Amino acid sequence: MFCFQCQETAKGTGCTVKGVCGKEESTANLQDLLIYNLKGIAVLAKNLKQAGAKVDTAVGLFLAQGLFTTITNANFDDTSLKGWIQRSQEVKNTLREQLAATSSGADIAVLHHSASWVAGDTALFAEKAKTVGVLATEDEDVRSLRELLILGLKGIGAYAEHAAMLGVEDEKVYDFIIEGLASTTEDLSVDDMVGMVLKAGECAVNAMAALDSANTSAYGHPEITEVN
Repeated sequence: MFCFQCQETAKGTGCTVKGVCGKEESTANLQDLLIYNLKGIAVLAKNLKQAGAKVDTAVGLFLAQGLFTTITNANFDDTSLKGWIQRSQEVKNTLREQLAATSSGADIAVLHHSASWVAGDTALFAEKAKTVGVLATEDEDVRSLRELLILGLKGIGAYAEHAAMLGVEDEKVYDFIIEGLASTTEDLSVDDMVGMVLKAGECAVNAMAALDSANTSAYGHPEITEVN
């Protein structure tokens, strides 16, 4: 495992045996594999949009919920994470079928391997997970910018998921989640990667606005209240 998404990380660099938070190695690896599958969904969704087809809003919500599942202390249940990975493969299967049916006739084989990887047996998850974690990207600069973007997307996903549970969804936020995740599978320049990180900041503001709208619509505006 290698997890460095929180300020408590071991030695200030990354947890490699067990999380300071209590997260087990198996859990950290499954979270990495889930992120890998979410990237595959994003790659397929991006290509589907480029082919002129509409991507269902449910795909964006699934990505947001999947990202939220991997944030610190949100879900340490390996069985649950395996279920998320299985469902992500089902989403990929649907998107692959939709993409194959478009006029572009996109060749799935030329897309990033996260778009085509599938394993019906959950026993295969552990070995695959070891090959797709944070350290799979060898170049430290590229790795840093990709992971910074992914951490930002996790925050955006959390805001979007909470807002959606209250009935408010912003398709532009979902569109950026797709764009951002897909970009982490591409060979972009440093300037382009920095640009994506900055764009994530803009999207986060929009996601927070959606959540604020959801909260005030459901619960009203905060008021100063006297208490005993």
